[in-house]
Amino acid sequence: MALHVFFLIVTTTIVATTVSATDHIVGANKGWNPGINYTIWSNNQTFYVGDFISFRYQKAQHNVLQVDKVGYNNCTIEGALGNWSSGKDFILLDKSKRYYFICGIGGCSNGMKVSVLVHSISPPPRSDVVSAVHSSEKSAAPVTFRGNFGSILVFVGLSMTICMLQDLMSFG
Repeated sequence: MALHVFFLIVTTTIVATTVSATDHIVGANKGWNPGINYTIWSNNQTFYVGDFISFRYQKAQHNVLQVDKVGYNNCTIEGALGNWSSGKDFILLDKSKRYYFICGIGGCSNGMKVSVLVHSISPPPRSDVVSAVHSSEKSAAPVTFRGNFGSILVFVGLSMTICMLQDLMSFG
C-alpha cells in the first residue's frame, strides 16, 4: 500500500510540474516563412520560463539562429548563440530575458526574425477558475494548466491517479 501512495504522490507531482509549459509555434499555421510580421505574432503571445518556441519550415530553404540584439537589428549571424536546421525545431526558453531569432539563410531581410520576451513567473490562476475547481466535490485534485499539450498530460496523469486511488480503496 505504501508503494501505491508513493506512486500517487509522484504522479501528482509530475502532472503539476509538467503541464505548465506551452509550445509557441512561430507564425502559427503559417510557420517560419518570409513575408510574415512576426512582431505582431509575438506581441499576441505571453512567454514564460519553461515554455518552448518552435519553428516549422522547409529545412532546405531556411534555418533558425539565436542572435543578440545587434544581430537581430542588422540581420547578421556573427556570434550566433544557437543554430537549428531540422525544419521542426523546439527551443526551450529557460531564462527570463529577451530572445532574438533570425533566419540565417537570407530570410531575415525578408522579415524572418522574431524577438520574444520571456517572463519568470506564470500569473496566478484566475479566481473564477480556482473557485469553480474547489466548489466541485467530484474533483479529485485541482489542476490548472495552460498550453497545447497540457490537456493530454493532465488527462493521463488524472487517469493514473484515479486508477491508483481505486487500488488503494480496494485494499482498505
